[in-house]
Parts: sequence; structure tokens; C-alpha cells
Amino acid sequence: MDSSSLQKDLILRLIHGLNGHHEKTWTTNNVNWLRDLLPSDIPNARIFSWGYDANTHSTSQISGQYLYDHARTLVSDLCLKRRLTKALIHSEAARRGALEEHRSIKLSTYGILFMGTPHQGGSGVHLGELMLKVASIFVTADDKILKHLERDSEWLQQQLGQYAPISNDFVTKFAYEMFPTRIALGKAIMVVPQASAVVPGAMNAEPVAIPADHLNMVKFASRQNGGYEKVSGHLQLLAEEAPEAIGARWEEQDRIRKAQANVKEDFTVPFSLSGIPETDIFVGRKEELAKIKEAFQGDGSQRTAVLLHGLGGTGKTQLAVTFVKEHRDAYSAIFWLNGKNEDTLKQSFAVMANRLYKEHPSSALLRTAAEAKDVDQIVVIIRQWLSAKENHRWMLVFDNIDNPKLPGNKDPQAYDVRLYFPEAYQGSILITTRSSRLKIGKVVSVRKLVDIRESIAILTSTSGRVNLDRGIHIVVLVQGFYN
Repeated sequence: MDSSSLQKDLILRLIHGLNGHHEKTWTTNNVNWLRDLLPSDIPNARIFSWGYDANTHSTSQISGQYLYDHARTLVSDLCLKRRLTKALIHSEAARRGALEEHRSIKLSTYGILFMGTPHQGGSGVHLGELMLKVASIFVTADDKILKHLERDSEWLQQQLGQYAPISNDFVTKFAYEMFPTRIALGKAIMVVPQASAVVPGAMNAEPVAIPADHLNMVKFASRQNGGYEKVSGHLQLLAEEAPEAIGARWEEQDRIRKAQANVKEDFTVPFSLSGIPETDIFVGRKEELAKIKEAFQGDGSQRTAVLLHGLGGTGKTQLAVTFVKEHRDAYSAIFWLNGKNEDTLKQSFAVMANRLYKEHPSSALLRTAAEAKDVDQIVVIIRQWLSAKENHRWMLVFDNIDNPKLPGNKDPQAYDVRLYFPEAYQGSILITTRSSRLKIGKVVSVRKLVDIRESIAILTSTSGRVNLDRGIHIVVLVQGFYN
């Protein structure tokens, strides 16, 4: 039974059992109580009987579907017409981003009335044998489904385990037969006794005794039938309570969705210099720092790339470190990638993936990256994360790109660093290289120090001595390095 805030009428959906029929199951003496009796008791209900191939003993056509397959089919059909029962476990498994409409079935379901359903398997008799005896026939049977319904069935235990956590979301009625069902040779047996019909531990549940055997507990010829009085009474109570309860659920769902729509995904990662070759001795380079800052004036919504070029030992890496330290608050995340060769670059992406997942453990995408064994797959996923629409305030630092793949470079270890840029044209990229031929973005040349005062400052820092700039011999010594 379900209801939604979009419609005031109720929907009752009924599902027959194995070897049943969407009309014959509910009919006796030409009276189909779903059509002939119930509408006058619940006038605002729309009643649907769902039929499926439940024939387990036909010699001409046998259903090859398992119960789970039937449940999935039911969910699909209900999405076309609207919502109900056993498929609720499958419905609960559907998550946002996959089949959201399937999840709405569970959200709109208020109550469930199970009629003689063997939740814990049948009686001690093999159900295939039992059903043959009940039908008083003996034909070849496909017992795929019947095996699921045996007592202590592993599949049934799994279903019970999945249903228990969501059982409190519904008002549940467990109807069971009061009388044994006659089988061959004058014997009688309780096909689904109370112990099997009632799910143990189910919350918000109530057992309902039906004064009939298993074959007749869903066949009512008149309103005076004791079984019909009970079933109709319980359904009427559910019908009275459902609209308000389901309406409140949808209102809450709308509030959650609106709140989620106003909350943007968090792409921030705390700044860290872990693994970065940092030195405390850095002076000067004010002109280069100013050029880098000027180049990175945008907000990252349009990609900006700056390439620091210079000979080895000129301080390119330390210049990059100094820049990111001074401007770290301008970026949501800064990642340092060692590009000495392609393998070290890929390993940097793997370290990056673990760091990201640690900061954002709820992200399924980042979890996939962190758990991936293939570094190439990790690179693809991280590039995808960096390409997210709202994620553009990051900075990637590609350090030591000294062997770029360029025309004329026949070194098999050379590679194209641009293949590791995110596909989305956004974010900030800073590159250090010794190659004068690599041209990416704005090029800032990093030359040897030309200001004597900066050299003396370095000497002062490394020696621990003060006032070195006052000694003429020190100035002469430093000048010698520039000549």
C-alpha cells in the first residue's frame, strides 16, 4: 500500500504466490474480492493485481527466474504504474545516481500484508514434494524457486537479514493459516505455519490469524467470511493512516534534497609540504615571484599554466615552494608531483589519491582511486576529480619536468607532461624544467643571482655569521663568483 503527496488516492498492489494467478488466486465461487468486495470498503483505493510467471510445475512452460529476478521485474513494473512489497529490499538497494525512481517505491510504501508467506521456509516436508501433493498431481518440476523456500535456506536467511533493518519503515501484518491443508491420501499439513509466516525481530509488525487453510486463506466469497473481515479491517486501518505518514515522508525528502542542492561538494585539502624538497635558505627572487603571482591572477575557472625554466641549481624548485607557501590560501588544494620520470609522476598521483581519500572518505570516486591497483587507472580518476565543474581552485606543481617529449628527443624515457593535465580547461599548473624548448603557458626564466646583496644574504644564512655585508673582503669574494 502506498501514497504520495502528489495524489490523494491510495494504491493497493497484490502479488500472488507460486503457481498462482493474478485473478484466480483471489477468486472463489466467481467472486474476486479485490474487484467485487474491497472497493466498497476502501473507495479511494486503486487496486492492482500483479501477475508474473510463477509456474513451477508446468510441463510446457517453466519459469526460469529466481525470486530475486522476479523482485527486480516487479520493481521495474511498479516504476511504470507505482510502488509495493517484496521488491522493497531491492528498492532499498537502489541509490541516488543509479535508479532513483526505484528507491521512491520504498519511500511511498506504508504497509505490507503478507499472506501465508514462508519467510523461514516451509514445514519439514520438501516444498516441491508438498506442492505436488497439494495439487494431487505428479509432473516434472523445476525446483529452482522451491529450493529457495526450504527451511534453513541460505537465500531466505539473506533476505531476512536485509529486510530486518528496513522493517521499521513499514507497518507489517503477517497473516498465517489456522487450519491444515489436505493433501493426498487423506493427510493434512500446515503448509506455512505461524513460525515460518512471521519474521522474527521485525519491528512495527503484527501477526494475523486467518481461519482457513493455505489454499483458501486468500479466497473470500462474501463480506461475512471471517478471513475477509480480518483482511479488510487491517487494510482499512492502513488506508486511514497511510496518507498523512507518506505525505510527511515526501516532505522530509524534499527538505533533504533542497538542503543538499544548497551544499556544494567540498574539494578542499589542507596544505602540506610533506614530501616536498623544502629548504629554509631562500632569499631574493622577488622579481620572479611577482611574475608568477601576476600570471595566476584568475580564480582557476580558466586554466593558467606557468613554466619556471632555468639551469640546474638555479633554485626553480625552491622558488615554486616559496610561491605556494606564500599563496596557499588562494587555493582549495595544492598538490606536488615529482616529474623526474613518468614512473615517479604516476607514483605521485597514487600518493595524491590516498591523500584525497583520507580527506574525503565519503567520495566513491576517490575511494575507487585509492583502492585501484593500476596507477594508470588512478591517474585517469584523479584527472576526472580535478575536472569536476566546481573544482577549479586547485594548483598542480609538476616538478623536474626535465626530459619532455619533443621533436628530436629520441630518449625512450621522455614523456609529454600535458597528458597528465585534467581534461577540463581549469585550475592552475606550475611547472619547473631545465628544458629551454618546453613551452607551456607563461614562461618565467630563473637565472643565477645577479644581486650581490642576495648572495651575501645566502652566505649569512648558511654560515650563521652576521654583518658580513660590512666586510670588504666578503664583498670582493662574492664579486669573484660573478666575474
